[in-house]
Amino acid sequence: QVQLVESGGGLVQAGGFLRLSCQVSGRTLSRHAMGWFRQAPGLEREFVATISWSGGVTYYGNSVKGRFTISKDYAKSTVYLQMNSLKPEDTAVYYCAAGALAGSADKYDYWGQGTQVTVST
Repeated sequence: QVQLVESGGGLVQAGGFLRLSCQVSGRTLSRHAMGWFRQAPGLEREFVATISWSGGVTYYGNSVKGRFTISKDYAKSTVYLQMNSLKPEDTAVYYCAAGALAGSADKYDYWGQGTQVTVST
């Protein structure tokens, strides 16, 4: 059974940074691409970033490109999302997901419960 647990969310001022972590169970990292998505109230779930099972390929959503970085640590079975230069519009619940290397949420089979990120002005 694949389990994903996010952590690292919180309240930060605009211009600040946060690092989200996603602890994954079993051999998930070597079998699936991993992605981060976010959802703000009243909006659809938005693609943030994805990384291939090998770690050699990454893609980012246009709104975070150049500010966010996705990475993984096989030894710790953890995927990270480093978020720099945060903006109020980055405020959302951030979800970790495992599945295909894609920017569409329906290509991911497993999801975490989410972690709240709030960016204040």
